[in-house]
Amino acid sequence: MNLILLGAPGAGKGTQAEIICDKLGIPSISTGNILREAVKNATKAGLEAKSYMESGKLVPDSVVIAILKDRIAQDDCKNGFILDGFPRTVPQAEALDQMGIVIDHAVDIDVPDQVIEKRLSGRRVCEGCGASYHIDNKPSAKEGICDRCGGNLIIRKDDKPETIRERLAVYHEQTEPLKGYYQKAGKLVSIDGTREIAEITGQILKVLEA
Repeated sequence: MNLILLGAPGAGKGTQAEIICDKLGIPSISTGNILREAVKNATKAGLEAKSYMESGKLVPDSVVIAILKDRIAQDDCKNGFILDGFPRTVPQAEALDQMGIVIDHAVDIDVPDQVIEKRLSGRRVCEGCGASYHIDNKPSAKEGICDRCGGNLIIRKDDKPETIRERLAVYHEQTEPLKGYYQKAGKLVSIDGTREIAEITGQILKVLEA
């Protein structure tokens, strides 16, 4: 079962990927991690990626996909995998198809922008120990103070409203068109991402078992 999880930043893709990997016994493949790994192991594609990274350039899709192909050929992927952070654009999805990497389902975790903004702008992180909180879903006992170490709770730059809106704009422009791409291929499944975590997992597993 080869999956892609789609959805805006803060839609809950990471949480669901973790749960589904455990339940199905398949790995979640993060493009950032496999790039670093390929560079460290000095594979052919890894050395190519390294030359781009060292000169501060973006690693081309063809190199990323070659590294992805090497990773998918490993034993732990024989029952499937979840792609994390790739593809981000339609050309990347097309390149995946051209390289013969078959995707069974693209699961879109659909959450309206205003819900995403509320979710992300409510996050707080302890500047001392890094513990995370949420003003609505997981508040600290004393406002602004970490339960664990008594450190100050801060809003990360990523969770400030103006940054969230910028990230959402990039998502709508570059990544959202993937929904149309996979819908045309008959592989898109849309899930209501505003429900409880366990309900969302249940919906995804039901689709995968169908």
